Amino acid sequence: MPVAMQTIGRLTPLTDVWSLIEREVKPLAPRVLRLRDALHAVLAADVVARTHPIQALALTDGWALAAEATLDAGAYAAAPLSALPPRVDVGQPLPPGTDSVAPIDTVKVIGDRAEALLPINPGDGVLPAAGDCDASTPLRCAGQSLRKVDLAVLAAAGIVEVAVRIPRLCVAALRRDAIVDAAARLVASDAAANGGQARQTDGDDLRAALAVDDADFIVAIGGTGSGRDDASVRTLAHTGRTAVHGIGLAPGTSTAFGFVGPRPVLLLPGRLDSALAAWLTIGRHILSRLAGGRPETAGTTVILSRKIVSTIGLAEVVPVRRTGDSAEPLASKYLPWSALARADGYILVPAESEGYSVGAQVSLWPWP
Repeated sequence: MPVAMQTIGRLTPLTDVWSLIEREVKPLAPRVLRLRDALHAVLAADVVARTHPIQALALTDGWALAAEATLDAGAYAAAPLSALPPRVDVGQPLPPGTDSVAPIDTVKVIGDRAEALLPINPGDGVLPAAGDCDASTPLRCAGQSLRKVDLAVLAAAGIVEVAVRIPRLCVAALRRDAIVDAAARLVASDAAANGGQARQTDGDDLRAALAVDDADFIVAIGGTGSGRDDASVRTLAHTGRTAVHGIGLAPGTSTAFGFVGPRPVLLLPGRLDSALAAWLTIGRHILSRLAGGRPETAGTTVILSRKIVSTIGLAEVVPVRRTGDSAEPLASKYLPWSALARADGYILVPAESEGYSVGAQVSLWPWP
């Protein structure tokens, strides 16, 4: 008996898919993680450290003195100091009555007398109280991801644990070939770089992937079209709920999105460019929502060096190569591997636009 083909009834606008994600995908419960294990994780709460320093410290090695005593110093006349200034090293508290640290070679010492050779401003060479951080101001806020520099700053401030949300992904390659496997590895690595924990499974059993109980987000690649062996959308419909099949996105029109219980499921096409485009525009959005992240509202502004012609009704992912503030579109509709490999980022042309002219200012979004 012939098997009914998967068909797309209509293309759902990308903006409608985003709205659906906002309504139905909820942030995960926070968990406490050791700071050293939290790179790229999204904070579930503000991180606040104790005020540091609690008193003014020397920021350089030198002489601690009152800057006012050096006002008359100049290139041709030294200013005598009333007393020999104390020496301080980096990190030492400033002695009472001093407000600056003069470099070693700007004070001349002769026996028990000293004179300033150059004027010093109040605060020079000094880290003021609360100069590093103030307990009233968070070092990093909820919804922000932790970068390498953040881990260093928080560790220096004595913080050892943070509250974070880290979505666990199951990324399933549903067809045994190099293209689908490459797309699965790309999605898994990009998810990890954006605050998720991803593990990849191989094989053609989508039901097994949908039944994984330790995943917050399931991504499956392959089987979303109308081929004789394509059945992933029907499988999702039988196991859970297919909310969308067919999205107004080029490339990536056969992408599907749904749920198994409360867990979101993203079904990506088995073509590398289509899987990438759908992951960038939809998968990253779902991941950010689960992590409680702050959505990006603007990319880096660049100027187009060639025009882009786009189809009304389809949002379009266009890879570009950047040179300074200029961006050169590399491909549209079908994105060959050569364009994907040469790209530095992508431009998202909205569905209501016919494209952009040469010289247009557009937002460049990050490439995996």
